[in-house]
Amino acid sequence: MISQSSSNPTLLGFDVVVVGSILAGLAAFAVIMAIYAAVTIRDPMAKRVKALEARRDQLKAGIVASGAKKRASLLRKSDTTEKVKNRLGKMNVLEAGQLAAVQQKLAHAGYRNKELAVIIIGLRMVLPIVLGLSSFLAIYVFEMFPDWGPMTRLGVVTGALLLGYKGPEIYLSNQAAKRSAEVQKGLPDALDLLVICAEAGLTVDAAFNRVAKELGRAYPELGDEFALTAIELSFLNERKQAFDNLAYRNDLEAVKGVVTTMIQTERYGTPLASALRVLSAEFRNERMMRAEEKAARLPAIMTIPLILFILPVLFIVILGPAACSITDALINRE
Repeated sequence: MISQSSSNPTLLGFDVVVVGSILAGLAAFAVIMAIYAAVTIRDPMAKRVKALEARRDQLKAGIVASGAKKRASLLRKSDTTEKVKNRLGKMNVLEAGQLAAVQQKLAHAGYRNKELAVIIIGLRMVLPIVLGLSSFLAIYVFEMFPDWGPMTRLGVVTGALLLGYKGPEIYLSNQAAKRSAEVQKGLPDALDLLVICAEAGLTVDAAFNRVAKELGRAYPELGDEFALTAIELSFLNERKQAFDNLAYRNDLEAVKGVVTTMIQTERYGTPLASALRVLSAEFRNERMMRAEEKAARLPAIMTIPLILFILPVLFIVILGPAACSITDALINRE
């Protein structure tokens, strides 16, 4: 209820004028921040392209590191990774196949530094010990949760161990899935632009570079991949290796199809524009089919929220006045 006992009206014990002033100030601050973010927007591809251009200049100039520190910087190695690698090598747990698998997962997640694979493998050994020991001490030694039963305690400790072992892998898988979804979302548009560039007479590396600049703001992940492919096409001896690296960095069948098409056009001299146009049409049809599939699943997904949240409220709104009228009539009759 609104009270007039003070100079300003109150609602539920709060000063209406003060609350309104605070909300108005927050709204004004949000508007100012939105305007600032819109005016000072930065190109997310500028920093990446600059780093890739610097790397290409180094490779073209044939710079060879003379000291161990400079060589380590060019190879993206560090003392931490070297120490972890030596420790794991002494323990005979660092296998070449396992290291290659983790490196590929890092590439799918968007991490270029392959030396991080050693850190991931080391974390898979250290985290289960740390999390398992911490949960064991907290539950069994310090008795922080005395109400838990024996099965609950055992389950928590086991879950901590599994989380420590599978945590890094789950994180990389989630990052790779998000990145693959973003790349797949912008691939049809990228192929359309590649068709336009090919019909305009641009070379393959120039077309990739142009598409990377055009799509860098809308699809930063795809623009980064195309920019890196364009740079590799300009300095690698075998152009096929650049396309293979593009397929290696992306866990998508669509990208592998594009790579196969590009390699075939490079080898046999087939028209690039027509092949890319067919691929673009196929990818757009697949995207439309995925959208139709999600739309077809929507009624089944909405059934449970409809039963639990919408229908009870609807019944209350419709039958509430009638119930009140019937109750009043019965009371007055008595």
